[in-house]
Amino acid sequence: MTEISNIGSLSMKGGRNDNFYFCLIEYFPDSKRWFLKSLLPVKEEEAADSNEAIHAWISNFNIKQLVVDFPLSKPVSESNNYDDQGVLKCSDNTLEIVQEKIKHLLDEDQRLVNENPKRYEQERNKADEIVYNRDIFSKETAHHLLSRSFKRRLKKGFLPYWNRSLDFWVWKYYYDQILELFNTSFDSFGNVSLMILFRFNYIKRQFPKDLEFFEANEQIILVELLRAKIILKKDISLLNDVDIGIEARLDTIKKIESKLDIFIYNHDLEILVKNPRAFDSFLLALAGQNVLQKKNVKLPDWTKPEDTKFIIPNFHLD
Repeated sequence: MTEISNIGSLSMKGGRNDNFYFCLIEYFPDSKRWFLKSLLPVKEEEAADSNEAIHAWISNFNIKQLVVDFPLSKPVSESNNYDDQGVLKCSDNTLEIVQEKIKHLLDEDQRLVNENPKRYEQERNKADEIVYNRDIFSKETAHHLLSRSFKRRLKKGFLPYWNRSLDFWVWKYYYDQILELFNTSFDSFGNVSLMILFRFNYIKRQFPKDLEFFEANEQIILVELLRAKIILKKDISLLNDVDIGIEARLDTIKKIESKLDIFIYNHDLEILVKNPRAFDSFLLALAGQNVLQKKNVKLPDWTKPEDTKFIIPNFHLD
């Protein structure tokens, strides 16, 4: 019998009193099926019992890999390498690399303005028109013409105490899509509180030393599910609707379950549908599925992939 593979996930974004969920999916090679094996709720107000439950959960299922939704690496300003005496051993030129790439994009866009300003303005106005059935993947964010919002983001600058080089890569390929679908932007340390990071570092003391961590983002996962035509644009809109969010999650999960061959038991399905925090962890588990399948997108070296361990999933069916 072929060895069973599994990967866990944990979404900790939310308020101080929010519960969070560990999610575990397993792959059985002999039947070529994925199973949502376990959902573990962890309550902040029961800290001691929660820590024991977490440790037991990871040990009992022999989990070796865990996907989370907050930064595993430091911002650019803290990435320089110092020795024990505080002497700089090697300087990280990531900031210069990213700033040069931003300058190149803005210079190329300005070149188009200078060459034919009238045509540029016509195409700009056309791009700004509201077209409800427009394919959001018809062009990448960094393709010319740059959108007004993306240009504003680039001119605002790359903040070394707020961003990682990964941020620019995400902006380049997802900025417009995330803005349109979720009305927000990706910023490594703009979307997460220090409390969450400290909270995780405390909980992590209970984890085995050989546990490997990965980072993923729920919004990017949904964008890639949309790109692979597993879900629809309206599904994402409905997920953000307070009144019909439960029905939207059920419909979305059913589509994912069918297209990605993941079996979900009824009692776990009920938890995912009723609890947005559990649903977020489930999305992270889908990114983990990509890790086990070795389908996740390879990021360039300047994004520090070995430090961030960031997952850009590819859900296109073979």
